[in-house]
Amino acid sequence: QLLRGDLGVSIVTGAAVSSEFVARFPGTVELTIAALIFAVGFGIPLGRFAARHPQGVRDASVTVISLLGISIPVFVLGLSLQWIFGAQMKILPTSGRIDPRLNLDIRTNFMLVDSLLAGRANVFVDALRHLVLPAIALGSIPLAIITRITRASVLDVANEDYVRTARAKGLTERRVDGRHIMRNAWLPVTTVIGLQVGSLLAGAVITETVFGWNGVGKWVVEAIQDRDYFVVQSSILIFALIFLVVNLVVDIGYAYLNPRIRYG
Repeated sequence: QLLRGDLGVSIVTGAAVSSEFVARFPGTVELTIAALIFAVGFGIPLGRFAARHPQGVRDASVTVISLLGISIPVFVLGLSLQWIFGAQMKILPTSGRIDPRLNLDIRTNFMLVDSLLAGRANVFVDALRHLVLPAIALGSIPLAIITRITRASVLDVANEDYVRTARAKGLTERRVDGRHIMRNAWLPVTTVIGLQVGSLLAGAVITETVFGWNGVGKWVVEAIQDRDYFVVQSSILIFALIFLVVNLVVDIGYAYLNPRIRYG
């Protein structure tokens, strides 16, 4: 039955597990993509910034930020963000994916996509505002890891002979950085980013529970509480398959990023 795509029936709702998973998975994907954009968008620049000023105050500051990011549990950071930006400053919503009073016509279960399809800019902005805090909470640990790996990788490559040779030839620092340093430093960074996708999907369980996010993670937590084993085992199996596929894509991508290991 599993090979035919039959994941069983939920003991609680009586609905097919596959249909419920398809309905909730877009929420988890939307949150994971937002967290990954946050982690990569800030992690790589911070890592490069620290590598350009090694053993200095700027490098130490970035190291402290990365240590804090990797040390604070997701649920602690999530509750802190809710208290600061929701309860005290009252500038961002603290739960849910969208304001239910907006009455959005759901088509794809991706709130950002559905709001654009409906041509409602106010709903799109509201969905973005709901996405900010959970994306920061979920992306904090990957941000710290990507920052540290980027810093270490750039420093390793910057000390290679071909980089010193490029500088000795009179190439501009921008060309040396873009063509010689970063192109060779991308390999370990790409590996970490690919591995973090699986970690983000797993970490979304806690984040979705804290922020009341209607995704697969929150659904799995409810299934565990209700002893709904078909839901639990099917979700874990699908996440494991996704993790394997992501790692396969990363391995294939090695050949394009580093010609030295290109497969014959």
